[in-house]
Amino acid sequence: MGDGQNDDDGRVGVSVQARTMVKRPSMYRVLMLNDDYTPMEFVVHVLERIFNKSHDEATEIMLKVHHRGVGVCGVFTFEVAETKAGQVMDLARRNQHPLQCTIEKE
Repeated sequence: MGDGQNDDDGRVGVSVQARTMVKRPSMYRVLMLNDDYTPMEFVVHVLERIFNKSHDEATEIMLKVHHRGVGVCGVFTFEVAETKAGQVMDLARRNQHPLQCTIEKE
């Protein structure tokens, strides 16, 4: 009997399913800020360790931080970005460096 379902009174009905639209989470850039005291080698180490960058990628980002004053380490959901920025700050403090990291909405 057609594409629908039969009701008790003989009419044909159509089943409708509501689709839930899932919104993609907002993304955040993790930014590393330049200072005059943190060694470049330490910045490269942080980028390799925390952001899983290759040595070449880490060096490129470190040079952007050094020359432009800020560099993008990566783009993540809020929770991941916040965690990674905190890991950078903790590692810098443990090694007595004033390295700063922040996040901004993309």
